[in-house]
Amino acid sequence: MYFTTSKMHVEIPGGKMVDSVIDEAHNPENLNPFKGNIDFEKLQGYIDEYGLDKIAFVNVEMNVNMAGGQPISMENLRKLREFCDGYKIKVIYDITRSSENAYFIREREKGYENTPIIDILNEMMSYSDGCIHSSKKDCLVNIGGFIATSDKEIYEATRSSVVIYEGLHTYGGMAGRDMEALARGLREGTQYEYLKYRINQVRYLGELLMQANVPVVKPIGGHAVFINALEFLPHLQREQWPGQTLSAAIYEHSAVRTMERGAVSIGRDSQTGENIFPPLELVRLTIPRRVYTNTHMEYVANSVIDLYERRDTIPGLKMIYEPKHLRFFQARFEQMTL
Repeated sequence: MYFTTSKMHVEIPGGKMVDSVIDEAHNPENLNPFKGNIDFEKLQGYIDEYGLDKIAFVNVEMNVNMAGGQPISMENLRKLREFCDGYKIKVIYDITRSSENAYFIREREKGYENTPIIDILNEMMSYSDGCIHSSKKDCLVNIGGFIATSDKEIYEATRSSVVIYEGLHTYGGMAGRDMEALARGLREGTQYEYLKYRINQVRYLGELLMQANVPVVKPIGGHAVFINALEFLPHLQREQWPGQTLSAAIYEHSAVRTMERGAVSIGRDSQTGENIFPPLELVRLTIPRRVYTNTHMEYVANSVIDLYERRDTIPGLKMIYEPKHLRFFQARFEQMTL
């Protein structure tokens, strides 16, 4: 399932990112434990429609962000590797939240109940040709990222490109101290007890909201609780940006910064220029790692619940400025009247 910045990096050189996630991922109420799984009928359909020569790679995101932080199973990754080997298609992971995905595999997938997280990660990575990592997430650092691959062709191509955009391939524009912190975070981020506390804190916030009947994506994901803005603000039209509206209302009410993940984030159709209104219109309550206590979670929940109890009084927004790319970072809005 698309992610905003990944989608843009595919579109800039003229490509198109198509959605191959299972249908359950688009249903906030569905309780499938692995809503991040690949749908192989969809994947086969794209191969039949576009032809192998038009497919650069299959992209797999760990804990699918736009579906509510939902994991992909080991069985699905293994099957994908076999499928792509049959067509000689490369498999590239976005492993930004792979440690949390590994935790869900241990928690939910038969046969991995007592497997160390690092062993689960090693098996996950063995099914890919390469990966990208935005390290501010599972690596517990404030900046940085990396590309890793076992494919010589990919390695040579990315090594050449990184010099143009970032710096020499040995550091990619990062300071030595940041690389050291990242290396440390790679290890600390795989510790089971840390992941257990982390994911259960996110789950705690989700449970507080569900107890008050606030509509959220289920099951609760790994890094955030996602509110279903279409159910929260049913009186708003899609053109009134309910996700962005709710995000702004939460900030105005409690100074809690959330993130719209819906129509503003997905942007416009690259061919027609029309707004895309995806099935999911969400507000993401992302929980920073090793920062907040459960009391902070209660504060956030109380704010959202208070807004939910008077949700009919929240007016929509009008977009008054829109940049060419990734509008959710810089677009500006003004409040409408009810």
